[in-house]
Amino acid sequence: MTTRESLSYDVVIVGAGPSGLGCAIRLKQLSQAQGLDLSVCILEKGAEIGAHILSGAVIEPRALTELIPDWQQRGAPLLTPVSHDEFHFLTRQRKWALPTPPALHNAGNYIASLGALCRWLGEQAEGLGVEIYPGFAATELLTGADGTVQGVITGDVGRLKEGQPGPRFQPGMELRARQTVVAEGCRGSLARQLIEGFGLSQGSQPQTYGLGLKEIWEVDPAQHRLGQVSHTVGWPLKHDTYGGSWIYHMPDHLVSVGLVVGLDYDNPYLSPFEEFQRFKTHPAIRPLFAGGRRLAYGARALSEGGWQSIPRLTFPGGLLVGDSAGFMNVAKIKGSHTALKSGMVAAEALFPLLQQSTATECTDYPVRLRASWVEEELYTVRNLRPAFNWGLWPGMIHAALDSWMWRGRAPWTLHHHGADHEKLRPAAACTPPDYPRPDGQVSFDRASSVFLAQTAHEESQPDHLRLKDPEGFVRLNWERYRAPETRYCPAGVYEIVRVNEETPPRLQINAANCIHCKTCDIKDPSQNIVWVPPEGGSGPHYANL
Repeated sequence: MTTRESLSYDVVIVGAGPSGLGCAIRLKQLSQAQGLDLSVCILEKGAEIGAHILSGAVIEPRALTELIPDWQQRGAPLLTPVSHDEFHFLTRQRKWALPTPPALHNAGNYIASLGALCRWLGEQAEGLGVEIYPGFAATELLTGADGTVQGVITGDVGRLKEGQPGPRFQPGMELRARQTVVAEGCRGSLARQLIEGFGLSQGSQPQTYGLGLKEIWEVDPAQHRLGQVSHTVGWPLKHDTYGGSWIYHMPDHLVSVGLVVGLDYDNPYLSPFEEFQRFKTHPAIRPLFAGGRRLAYGARALSEGGWQSIPRLTFPGGLLVGDSAGFMNVAKIKGSHTALKSGMVAAEALFPLLQQSTATECTDYPVRLRASWVEEELYTVRNLRPAFNWGLWPGMIHAALDSWMWRGRAPWTLHHHGADHEKLRPAAACTPPDYPRPDGQVSFDRASSVFLAQTAHEESQPDHLRLKDPEGFVRLNWERYRAPETRYCPAGVYEIVRVNEETPPRLQINAANCIHCKTCDIKDPSQNIVWVPPEGGSGPHYANL
């Protein structure tokens, strides 16, 4: 019988993103101010802090200033203030300027790499005595006989597929904690287990998601406008598909470009990746990238449900923070500041609880959060995303009225009307979009894009993309929807294999391509595909995304 090594802490935090790091830093600040020595540990499944972090990103420094007031003197990597904002509506051939919505006014914000900011926050946390373990994926919850969460278990290493030779089996570790903070980001595997197991989503609306695809380019200096922030709506997406683009001008003639596509779309033939590549061919967009060099690529799901979709935040033995709970402000297209603040509020609620010998559920956390500016900010934009269920122009009109006239205080709250995986129409009722072939200059294929994501998984490790019912794939995904996973996946993970037209199709899962975006876990129409963490350190390596 193999035994696991066991370590004990006051608090174990799963995920070294803004919320997890913010929680750890604030806990240490509070404990040191009181002359105490709380033990705090962070597990990060990426090979290093920031390896799996992907965001636009324009950073609002409000929460950072509250956490570390002298962040500028300490060298935080927020060096490019936003110079001005642009907002446009695109048709197939034209670009039309529109008034910039109040939520997209970025005065005082910074264009930055969120991964770089997290690495810096990690240094601040370690300087306070936080233990951080990158390359360790928390795969299971550690529970007591009464169901209370008592920590997490990291993944086994070397647990091979049957019949394969390979390295010696090494069991994962048990990390026991008085309180476990789940900060995995959007659609985390442990958060999903907790929400389902403890019924945390009862009373809230279904979470809805978007898929953000991003590239970093080095562009012609003549085309570069340091500090410029541009957003668009409209083409290439149809009016019934939620989404929009961003273009952020960073230092050294670098540009961040991306497209967000709402995952409540109904055409199973739609490909967010192809829509992103097509966006860059627009006559008003292409000149920026012509003659430039694409340096990096990545994709990540983001929680768009907002205030209506936030689940119950606590469970016996722990709590949810950041995008594990869905704290993104979809109107601002920002979530790092609310994530960081939620981690800080969680720490402030946990600290007095940890001084009690019988601490179980931190019921003060949601109370404190409701009293913070996070609640206020998310409540006032609660109607923006669901209004776009009516289409682009009705959504835009409602957003304008809500922002400028009602100021987020309309006497109603709109609903999301179901989960994203329920929205697909049968393929027979839909028309495939006419996507152009990549030109290799501004538009590219998936294979070359995944190469830039620097994703890596050991071939011998167990599959981390699993079908609960392999036979059900043919009955539903293929026969009814013509395998939408081959199109919504931005990394070419899913492939249909057929010997000939007479043989039934087979779904081949190229798990080594996975860039951990979680789209398949969200959009699969029967929720047959389940994403679980691979071995720690596996996956993409987003150096500066």
